[in-house]
Amino acid sequence: MELNLKKPICFFDLETTGVNVAKDRIVEIAILKVFPNGNKESHTWRVNPGMPIPPESTAIHGINDEMVANEPTFKEIAPKVYGLIKDSDLGGFNSNRFDIPLLAEELLRAEIDFDLKKALAVDVQTIFHKMEKRTLEAAYRFYCNKDLLDAHSAAADTNATYEVLKAQLERYPNLENDIASLADFSSHKNHADFAGYISYDENGEEVFSFGKYKGKLVTEILNKDSGYFGWLLNADFPLYTKKVLTRIRLQKLNTKL
Repeated sequence: MELNLKKPICFFDLETTGVNVAKDRIVEIAILKVFPNGNKESHTWRVNPGMPIPPESTAIHGINDEMVANEPTFKEIAPKVYGLIKDSDLGGFNSNRFDIPLLAEELLRAEIDFDLKKALAVDVQTIFHKMEKRTLEAAYRFYCNKDLLDAHSAAADTNATYEVLKAQLERYPNLENDIASLADFSSHKNHADFAGYISYDENGEEVFSFGKYKGKLVTEILNKDSGYFGWLLNADFPLYTKKVLTRIRLQKLNTKL
């Protein structure tokens, strides 16, 4: 079954130096852009992360320091990545929890202030786990009756993710062939940031989801404990989380003027 698209969707996959969204960097990115008319455009880049790739990460994706030594940095390819995704929704496997947050960090470091929260995001892993509870290799075998060759290469994983989503639509009649519906179904929690440090309460207001102020309104705490805002900005939190906190604080200050 082909996807029912109102706008393009970019399936993408990242291979990275690790799993810390705030600290780790991309070493490979593959993007498969699917257009409403069925046309496809794909790109894969190896990336010099500007930091050593740990052996345990190389053991997963097979990319070492020597292989990326002469590759461009993410900042150098960021305009091309942005050009591909700026008009699109997003799709991936475990993308809501990892790939999208890390891509948002890399774009901010590259001084491209693109709010990925405005794009609909379909997480094929979440659909899979809600329906069958498996891994990508098992999903590919289960839905597509194929073995996933070159697993953990960004291009292979990206194409497999796209094929799995189409097969999921074939298998589950209750899944609506609509990106907004799929994005809603594959979401976990309604977070204001990607990393889940700031959530929305039942009134749609931002609250902290961690630490000593968990469950408390962000505006209330920033007003009561101004030093906490400074600590958050200087602590090891993702750039996107800091961006959201700064926006909330500025909105609060503007309402006082």
